[in-house]
Amino acid sequence: MKIIVPMAGMGKRMRPHTLTVPKPLIPVAGKPIVQKIIEDLSKVCGTGIEEVAYIIGPSFGAAVEKELVAVAEKLGAKGSIYYQHEPLGTAHAIMCAKESLDGNCLVVFADTLFKADFTLDREKDGIIWVQKVEDPRPFGVVKVNEQNTITDFVEKPEQFVSDLAIIGIYYFKDGAYLRSELQYLLDNDIKEKGEYQLTNALENMKQKGTKFEPGQVTEWLDCGNKNSTVFTNSRILHFMNEAGEKMVDDSVQTENALIIQPSLIGKNVKIKKGIVGPNASIGDNCVIENSVVSNCIIQNNTSIKDAVIDNAMIGSHVHYLGEAKDLSIGDYTTIV
Repeated sequence: MKIIVPMAGMGKRMRPHTLTVPKPLIPVAGKPIVQKIIEDLSKVCGTGIEEVAYIIGPSFGAAVEKELVAVAEKLGAKGSIYYQHEPLGTAHAIMCAKESLDGNCLVVFADTLFKADFTLDREKDGIIWVQKVEDPRPFGVVKVNEQNTITDFVEKPEQFVSDLAIIGIYYFKDGAYLRSELQYLLDNDIKEKGEYQLTNALENMKQKGTKFEPGQVTEWLDCGNKNSTVFTNSRILHFMNEAGEKMVDDSVQTENALIIQPSLIGKNVKIKKGIVGPNASIGDNCVIENSVVSNCIIQNNTSIKDAVIDNAMIGSHVHYLGEAKDLSIGDYTTIV
C-alpha cells in the first residue's frame, strides 16, 4: 500500500499560524495534522504500508521535508517528497507524485482527520469516503444507486444533486490505472472551474467499468480554519480520554492548579494558580500562570499569564499577558 498526500496549499485560512509552519504540520492533540492522518490510515490499512509520498510546496524547506520523512519512517515506510509548483487542481497535485502511483494506493488530502472503525477491503476497485453535509455546495459530492455503487461525481454543485460530500480520502486498487487517467486530463487540457479535477478522472474510470463504492467514517473532522481546528482538537482529546491514553506528561509541574480532562499537557509544562481544560492541548515547555485556559491549542515554549482564554490557537514562543476569550496568535509574538 502507498499513501499519497497532496499538501502543497498555503493554508491562507489558517493564518497567522501558516506564516511560519505549513498547515499540515500544525499540531492537533499533540501531533501534526498530517502525522495524525497517516497514523489513523495505517490502522485501517493493516500491515503493508510501503511508502508515504508527500506533494508539498517548493518553499516548505529542508526541515519540513525531514520531519515528513520521519513520520513515514516511524511506520516502517519510505518517505518520498514531490513538489507542486503551481496550484492547478487536485488531479495535477496527485500527478506530481506520478512515480509513486502504482499498486494499491490511498490518496488523502492533508486537512482530513476522521474517526473510523472500518478495515480497508483492498479487493474493491475503488472506495471514496463520504459524509452527509447540510450544504454540499463547497464540496465534491457523489450519487449512489440501490446497490450502493457510485453513479455520479459532481464537483461543487450549484444546484442540489446529493448531500454525500467527498471528505478527501480515496482508495484505488490500481494506482497505475489512476495515473493514466490523470495523465489523460493533463495531456488534453481537460479542466473544470479552471483546474484539473480528480473527480473528472474518477468519472472516466467509472465509465470504463471501475466500480467505486462509498466509504463511511464515524466522524469527519475539519482543520480548515481556526475555529474548526480548535473543535477538532477537542473531539480528538475526547477520543484519547475515552481510550484511556495518557494525557498529562510526568514532568508537568503544578502549584495551586487544576487540570480538567480531557486535556493534553506536554513535557516540562508549569501551571501555577491556574485552571487548564477542558479541551486544552498544551505543548512542551509552556508556562500557564494565574490563568484559565480552555478549548484551545497552545504550541511549544509559550507563556500565558493573567489571562482567561477560550476558543484559541496560540503558536510557539509566544508571550501573552492580559485577558482575552477568543484568540488566534502566531509564532514568536509578545502581547502585554
